Amino acid sequence: MGKGAVSYEELTDDNGRVYRVGETSQDILGRSRTWMVWLPWLAMVAVSVFEYGWGAVVDTLESNYGWSLSDVFWLASVWAVFQAGVAFPAGRLRESGRVSARSAMLVGAVLSGIGYFTIANSGNLFLAFLGYSVLGGTGAGMVYATCINMVGKWFPEKRGGLTGFVNGGFAYGSVPFIYIFSALLHPTNYSIILTLVGLYMLVVVAVCGFFFKDPPKNWWPAGVDPRPKATGSRSLVVNPPAVRQFSTVEAIRTGMLPLMWVCLVIIGGVSLFGINFQVPFAKASGFGPFIAASSAGVLSIVNGTGRALVGWVSDRIGRRQTLTSVLVIAAVAQFGVLWSGNTHNTPVFMFFAFLVGFGGGAFYPLFASLVPDYFGENNNASNYGLVYSAKLIGGVGGGGLAAAVVNAWSYTGAYCLAGGIALLSALLTLFLRQPGRQDTTTTTSPATPAIGTTA
Repeated sequence: MGKGAVSYEELTDDNGRVYRVGETSQDILGRSRTWMVWLPWLAMVAVSVFEYGWGAVVDTLESNYGWSLSDVFWLASVWAVFQAGVAFPAGRLRESGRVSARSAMLVGAVLSGIGYFTIANSGNLFLAFLGYSVLGGTGAGMVYATCINMVGKWFPEKRGGLTGFVNGGFAYGSVPFIYIFSALLHPTNYSIILTLVGLYMLVVVAVCGFFFKDPPKNWWPAGVDPRPKATGSRSLVVNPPAVRQFSTVEAIRTGMLPLMWVCLVIIGGVSLFGINFQVPFAKASGFGPFIAASSAGVLSIVNGTGRALVGWVSDRIGRRQTLTSVLVIAAVAQFGVLWSGNTHNTPVFMFFAFLVGFGGGAFYPLFASLVPDYFGENNNASNYGLVYSAKLIGGVGGGGLAAAVVNAWSYTGAYCLAGGIALLSALLTLFLRQPGRQDTTTTTSPATPAIGTTA
């Protein structure tokens, strides 16, 4: 029984999993849990310019600061390392109660702003690595991880579509900036434009983060029965709740978390390669600035909207099945971009830019949903943080190492390599299974039915 005016029940199913039911989001937040969709989405939109706008700003930084292609893409690689690397320790701090979701967001807002303030006002490469890559990457990573975990905790019964929606903001939120950077950025105004971008991120993320709050441990929405057959939920039938709450060590021992990590290392590197080299390859293929910028814009829009779409699909056909399909599409897209670029076929190039965007981002919300599906919500911040840390390796591969591959093997060798390893990642996902569940179409019944009003 809960303390105070609001009561709850703790129901235990046949697997020993506990569900805390009876409290609505109004009881906990003082408002609808829908706020925990829109606020994370808006914050993700704000920080999206870091990753998806970088390819459009690199020419200006090279020409103004005298940096090489390798310099700017190693900046992106180190940024990706810190952006992904902070997710696990930040998750552990949140789950231990030492750092609240609000505090994580406020710190992330300040560090994100510092990232763009640094490259806007200094051409010193060391300071750029420190301010943009290390601090900016850490800040963006704290925002990303907190937002993704927030929506998954508040919507455990339909996390696929909503996690995809929030995750999508991290891609298409950068589209206006891609065009601004490509069309307006020049030596006389780059400092003020990049400074304003940093200020925009700081303010938007801080305001959104101020209202963040996690639900209690084991919380389940009032009025939503966790038994698939009882509630008739298609999503819970094809993606049944985890059989229990796994600690990070227990999740590793199942073998499934390490397998997810390996898959994400591979496809994460392919995704970042596509993002970072879309504009440079388009220009190298003889396409004009508008087509180059438009291909990056299409990539970002589809990358974002595709995340919401696959989340919705995964709620209906299953998370793992959707993930495998997405990775196959990502592989095919690499070969298509290469062929259409080498043949200077603009319509086909734009079509495959569309597929690169779709396949290169849609897997992120699927992994973000698979982790709590397999291991539960209580330790999701650290469990997903560990899986997401795969981007540490993928970031290096898709940025600095990819630039070296391009220099050594040309774009042909780089795109062929990317397509081949994307297919390997798709193959590995076929071995993913929910730990402890023999029948993936049903779930055991709680000892007492979950009764309450819809949050």
